[in-house]
Amino acid sequence: MISFVGAGPGAADLITLRGAARLATADVIVWASSLVPEVLLAHARSGAVVHDSAGMTLEDVLAVYAAAGPATGIVRLHSGDPSIYGAIGEQIEWCLANERDFEVVPGVSSISAAAAVLGRELTVPGVAQSVILTRLPGRTAASMPPGESLAGLAAHGTTLAVFLSGARPEELETELLQTGSGYAADTPAAVVVRATRPDEQVHLTTVGELAAAVRATGVSRTVLVLVGDALAGKEALARSSRSHLYAPEFAHAFRRRSAPGSTAGRPA
Repeated sequence: MISFVGAGPGAADLITLRGAARLATADVIVWASSLVPEVLLAHARSGAVVHDSAGMTLEDVLAVYAAAGPATGIVRLHSGDPSIYGAIGEQIEWCLANERDFEVVPGVSSISAAAAVLGRELTVPGVAQSVILTRLPGRTAASMPPGESLAGLAAHGTTLAVFLSGARPEELETELLQTGSGYAADTPAAVVVRATRPDEQVHLTTVGELAAAVRATGVSRTVLVLVGDALAGKEALARSSRSHLYAPEFAHAFRRRSAPGSTAGRPA
């Protein structure tokens, strides 16, 4: 079995129980030292064979899978959640073509970790009810589908998470402020580097000061940028409408409608 495991954002205790269990029993582990902190390998058993994929190509990784054989327990340890910029598609394709059993073990994404360290809800009623995850195209522009430019997505004005774009902060700021954008220069933004790790950085800023904030981190990789009015904290909450989820006047399958302050709608 090949297990594509999400390592989480970096803290050793933010991997899932299932992910830690797969590491504890794996015979072979392939991990990227450039993205996943070595502390995550503390979950692995002492006899496991560990390959660092930082300098490996896809073909190198697949060769490890092929050499290990189908009876071998393999963990491919990805940063964050494997489904978000995890490049697992071609590995799954190989597994299907070679009739190898595989599974995907989800992980805590860096966007969840960033929201946690910021103490922000990314979907605030009346302010933002959608979250867009994207990146600048850069050297991999050929893989960006038409209609997914950052400037085009910025027109929605909702909460936006920009991955893999810390090396071009000026371009990032410019794209977010193009004509037709849903953001203004004073729209709240946050730059989060290595959330939950010992060297974590958090910078609250605005879109108009975004390039300077990214430059101030001194980092061009492992940078996540969040943009949108939901990041405004108390100001966003003051503008928001109350969530229907726990509002007494809103009924759903588990609760009857009741007057505010009443206990009549509570199930027995």
